[in-house]
Amino acid sequence: MGALAAAVNRKGENVVPTVVAMLQELQHRGSDSHGIATPNDTYTASSIQELSVKDLNSAVALGHNLSAILPRDQPQPIKGDAFTIVFEGRTYPSPNLSDLPEVREIAEKLGGNPLRRGGEILEKQDGSYVFVVAKGNRVIVGRDLFGATPLYYSQNETFCAVASERKALWKLGLKDTKSFPPGQLATIDSRGFSFIPIKKLHEPPKEKINLDTAARALETLLLESTRKRVSDLDSVAVAFSGGVDSSVIAVLAQHVGLKVQLVSVGLENQPEVMFTQQAAEALELPIHIQTYTTNELEKTLQEVLWITEERCTVNACIAVPLFWLAETGSKLGYPVFLAGQGADELFGGYQRYLTEFAKSGPEAVEQTMFYDIENAYAANFQRDNQVCAHNGIELRLPFIDPHVVDFAMRLPLRHKINSTEDKLRKRILRRTAQNLDIPSFLADKPKKAVQYTTGVTKALQRLAKNEGLTLRQYIERAFENVYTR
Repeated sequence: MGALAAAVNRKGENVVPTVVAMLQELQHRGSDSHGIATPNDTYTASSIQELSVKDLNSAVALGHNLSAILPRDQPQPIKGDAFTIVFEGRTYPSPNLSDLPEVREIAEKLGGNPLRRGGEILEKQDGSYVFVVAKGNRVIVGRDLFGATPLYYSQNETFCAVASERKALWKLGLKDTKSFPPGQLATIDSRGFSFIPIKKLHEPPKEKINLDTAARALETLLLESTRKRVSDLDSVAVAFSGGVDSSVIAVLAQHVGLKVQLVSVGLENQPEVMFTQQAAEALELPIHIQTYTTNELEKTLQEVLWITEERCTVNACIAVPLFWLAETGSKLGYPVFLAGQGADELFGGYQRYLTEFAKSGPEAVEQTMFYDIENAYAANFQRDNQVCAHNGIELRLPFIDPHVVDFAMRLPLRHKINSTEDKLRKRILRRTAQNLDIPSFLADKPKKAVQYTTGVTKALQRLAKNEGLTLRQYIERAFENVYTR
């Protein structure tokens, strides 16, 4: 894990110092090793400063900052068959050999034709990943279907570049940054970007299946998805709220043989945070609860605005508790977190689905849910990865699995939301929780978003009000302060 950067100088000038400068902006995502590559040479060092003095010259270059989450993670870039490569993320299940890092497995699969075989990897390989390859006078870039590993791109008259975070592109004066489209390959050369769609999420036809049968099938799929995502671990932390999503993930992780540590966070004296202690006792799993003060909230807000690179009020309020979870997990010595992201989009968890159901009918809700899962990479996953990576935490999402997603999209809406008055929603997931012997006070706990259960939104609203501002104005001012100081 870590950060990648790649650039092409469209004027044919040396771009290696440019990529080194990009890596300097991304050091917070990985500091265990740093590497730079041209299409023919690779060089790794223990510090960015060593890269800066390396005498490499090329109009095409790749770079990587390593965060060694697991023992098999190794310095990058590496050499392939007449190309160099950086790989960021994970493949599922993990490589067959415990000492074989994903980057070498992918390099072998690319063989002598990274463009054609890169498309085959995106088509067939499950995982959360991006890769960049330097070959000849161009770069080849690929991103998996769901886009849980962030990647951004931009260009101007001098540079075409991609990076794990936008700040590395901003460093080059590239302001019009976009998220690299999931499921696509791109070639980058002096002419710019050329995108090749490889794999796209499609809404399948609905199937007739009763709720009990569907719940059993979902349990099997989620169990296998969890197994694939933890096959290289003995223990794991679970971001735990006491709700149905995180309870199911925690129990499944235990079922596949892992030692599970629940982690919950929030502001001091929050009833919902204290509820997680009861929930953990009911599941017979250990929990660590970490609380924070309002002063710590203000400091964390500044940090997450810099990390997430957005002034969005909702994203800021969600990112703060996730930052605390990652921070706590890191201090406890758990480099990998499991979390329930994706469940609300797949199974109808959001209140706004109920509102749309009442206003526009079931077909409109299904279309909105498909749109939400298709665009979750931009709305949620990138933010969550960036916050966790900053704390040296790898986030894995069992609900975001090709088989789980396909199955969920085939279900009739009534198995998710059974009426316009359905205050619980996520019916099939709650039935699955019951089948897993999760107590009903957890399986049937109404959804309440993390920014509210932790007290973050209300506390920020109070801080804003004290300064005569709306919450949106308060967040925007804080963002401007972060990026202009």
